[in-house]
Amino acid sequence: MALKRLAVTEDFSVSEQVTVDEMTNLAAAGVRSVICNRPDGEASDQPTVTELQSAAEQAGLEIAFVPVVPGAIDESDVAAFAAAMERMPKPLHAFCRTGTRSMTLWSLHQKAQGVAIEDLLRQAKDLGYDLAQVLGTAQAPSPATATSKAKQDHFDVLIIGGGAAGIAVASSLMARTQALSIAIIDPAEVHYYQPGWTMVGGGIFSQGDTVKTMASLIPSGVRWIKAAVGEFDPTENRVLLEDCHPIYYDRLIVAPGLKLNWHGVEGLVDTLGRNGVTSNYRYDLAPYTWELVSSLSGGRAVFTQPPMPIKCAGAPQKALYLSADHWRRNGILKDIDIHFYNAGAVLFGVKDYVPALMEYIELYGASLHFEHRLTRIDGPSRTAWFETRDAEGQTQEVSTDFDMIHVCPPQTAPDFIRESPLADEAGWVDVDQNTLQHKSFDNIWSLGDVMNAPNAKTAAAARMQAPIVANNLLHDLDVSRSVSHYNGYGSCPLTVERGKIVLAEFGYGGKLLPSFPRWLLNGQRPSRMAWILKEKILPPVYWKAMLRGREWMVNPERSAADSSSA
Repeated sequence: MALKRLAVTEDFSVSEQVTVDEMTNLAAAGVRSVICNRPDGEASDQPTVTELQSAAEQAGLEIAFVPVVPGAIDESDVAAFAAAMERMPKPLHAFCRTGTRSMTLWSLHQKAQGVAIEDLLRQAKDLGYDLAQVLGTAQAPSPATATSKAKQDHFDVLIIGGGAAGIAVASSLMARTQALSIAIIDPAEVHYYQPGWTMVGGGIFSQGDTVKTMASLIPSGVRWIKAAVGEFDPTENRVLLEDCHPIYYDRLIVAPGLKLNWHGVEGLVDTLGRNGVTSNYRYDLAPYTWELVSSLSGGRAVFTQPPMPIKCAGAPQKALYLSADHWRRNGILKDIDIHFYNAGAVLFGVKDYVPALMEYIELYGASLHFEHRLTRIDGPSRTAWFETRDAEGQTQEVSTDFDMIHVCPPQTAPDFIRESPLADEAGWVDVDQNTLQHKSFDNIWSLGDVMNAPNAKTAAAARMQAPIVANNLLHDLDVSRSVSHYNGYGSCPLTVERGKIVLAEFGYGGKLLPSFPRWLLNGQRPSRMAWILKEKILPPVYWKAMLRGREWMVNPERSAADSSSA
């Protein structure tokens, strides 16, 4: 789909996210410079600003990076935007996730220059942006419109995030009652089956198998607000969108996922997708992983894992196993020197699965380096540096060369979560680990990767959490008779070779929580049955069951309780 460029003036335009390929089209349309107003890492398919800068330069465009967080634009942001506009050649094009932040920055700059607010509002409205809140002109609705306005912007249940957790909990609610008004806030056009990206990187799944349109997945009867959240205001039971428009709720569910911090490794964004540097943690890079693996005939292959918490803690070593198995099957394993650099102190956090994994580490001849954190990388020289400690406990830096390197980036909660009153000291949504209810705000729940319960951040965990949150929210409404308790369940299908998987299933404290009897599937040993589950069964379960409110193999613990214990 072609980029929809909105002309604000003869010399200035705005749009949603610009891709690397679209830089050439902008130059062909006469644009001479570009401003990126979107911070890196807001979405898993988002190109980094470094990639955009490279593409812009190749297209002959000047580019500036003026990142702003939705709903948190201040005078310094406007000043930085104005300075970039002043010095850059025209025509100029600005973009963010939806174009709202770029339009907001331009309008606030024009307002400071004395342009009439009425003219700015009209111009923004003609382009599809409502900036009344941003420009400080919004008024309370008149009595005649108050009822319809409240109905439009107020919901019984408001869900932040249209990923696996957000859509699953919406579907779980709809499966239990049709009496609630429910909305999901998410600006993304597409939804990804992220557990499939490891298989794409292993040459097993095609990239297209892991993506569907968001519109096709939003449950019937749930309103989709295609916007980004800028700020939480829990004392007023509302969230503010990136244009400062308020959306009110009776109960809130927070499930926006986490942020991949590509800038957490110096030099990484400068070389992603080239120079042998790849990551299955990004939709567009997983095919490059397979390209590197299938073309490598000798040399050094490096795989890295950052400090916890991360999404799917087994994914970094899954990439190693599938790659090594391919080289083994092609008779070139002896020519490839495999290294796994892990910032943690153990191969896997649940010790019961380590013996089986170690058998494969030895089979593939991989060298393990524990407590080595990737700090910087130089793609052209094919060198990576790690921080570790010597025998005396002193911090030191070590380096390695590579012919290919698979990087798992550091991960954090999204910016708008970390800066909100919902976050704990580490930036994650602060919940009771059993009920998933917020510790400070009784009408807020959270699930998925963004909350701080000490469980594995996996799609399987979200599958278990969704009906628990749905039940507990309905219990708060006196609809459900009991409170459901989450036991920390998560699952990590460790693809140790093509055709076999060690199916790790566990809960809080590393307690084993197998879904199948041991005679059918022993999760502590590699099995063909687990591979069939991963390759053939789990994808349709995800698309057709989990996201549709059909809670396959989900049987959360329940305990009778009155509303005061929720």
